[in-house]
Amino acid sequence: MSGASIRVDEGSWPTDDSKTTSGSAATPVILLAGGGTGGHISPGLAIAERIRSIHPGARTVFACSARPIDAAMLTEAGAEFFAIRAEPFSTDPRRFLRFALGLLRGRADARALIAATKPDWIVSLGGFVTPVVASEAHRAGVRVLLVNLDATPGRANRLVARRATRTISAVAVPHIANFAEAVIGMPIRRIALAPASKELCRAELGLDPNVPVLLVTGASQGAQSLNELAVLLASVHGKAFAEWQVLHLCGANPVGGVARYERAWRYAGVRAAVLPFMHRIGIAWGAADLALSRAGASSVAEAQANQIPTVFAPYPYHKDLHQRENALPLVHAGAAAMELDEIDPQKNARGLGARVLALMESAEQRYAMRKALQSMAPQDSAEQIAEFLLRGQAFRTSATTT
Repeated sequence: MSGASIRVDEGSWPTDDSKTTSGSAATPVILLAGGGTGGHISPGLAIAERIRSIHPGARTVFACSARPIDAAMLTEAGAEFFAIRAEPFSTDPRRFLRFALGLLRGRADARALIAATKPDWIVSLGGFVTPVVASEAHRAGVRVLLVNLDATPGRANRLVARRATRTISAVAVPHIANFAEAVIGMPIRRIALAPASKELCRAELGLDPNVPVLLVTGASQGAQSLNELAVLLASVHGKAFAEWQVLHLCGANPVGGVARYERAWRYAGVRAAVLPFMHRIGIAWGAADLALSRAGASSVAEAQANQIPTVFAPYPYHKDLHQRENALPLVHAGAAAMELDEIDPQKNARGLGARVLALMESAEQRYAMRKALQSMAPQDSAEQIAEFLLRGQAFRTSATTT
């Protein structure tokens, strides 16, 4: 069962009659809380996959945000989900009112969902819905596992950590001592891994199977500054793409629409596939020889797992540029490159664009990056989390994330 509508009447929530109190299930129930971006949803889907692999009868339910990206990803995955009407915190007066109203509604939604499903564990994955869910879990006596996904924990995760039963992290947290009991690697969905050879993945996308591919991606929501840089590269440096083709994931609502980028590559004489978003992102990674990507924790983990040399461009609108921390371990190991996103296309052409073009021209550099990535193969952290939730198995710190 799945749905994106919001219901706060406790009687309208689907109940699990096989349970009487939290922790007394004949059938395990795990509630996964998080959302607002694909970076919070994808790891949860990976954990849910492994839970069902270990215990096919287990029930996994998502408490997500009301944003369309959450509903789209969870519907595509066939997941059971319910929207929590929380809103992000803001000091802007109008947005603060929305936050305050969302706090009341979100608590009511979380309280009703917990009462109806009686979960054994709540897995908190980050995002503005998680504090209200964790708070109601604490009231109901339900255990909370916080899975931190970023090297710099956000406001929501810092709040949840105060009451979480257990706290682990996908990546090292260098600026907060003892934040997590173990650093286990990023949970990655199976569809985020290349399903076949490069040739077959390219053919699936309508690209030439025998020509190398540059993947440009801003993750689930797209990245306008990377889109603008791609347009500039196409118009000014079209000759550099003579022996390349492009897979451009531009986001659902890019300025000028998808057609604008299709035209830009076509006018530059560059073969390209332009798509808003790919649920089966493993095909995109499988087709790629080089990537230009945001540095969200999931994007970094997917590039590492698929062993794709990548130029990371951390999200530029965070004051602390905390996405840099996600990519630094790969950069320090010689497995990736990173340049700051200057937002302005002309400035980016001198930094990000130049780095991408240099790697396109150097098979030797790309080979060295792939070799470094091969030595950093991640463990299956999603399975570790599932084993803990279902069997209480201890966590093992990953050597590739410390």
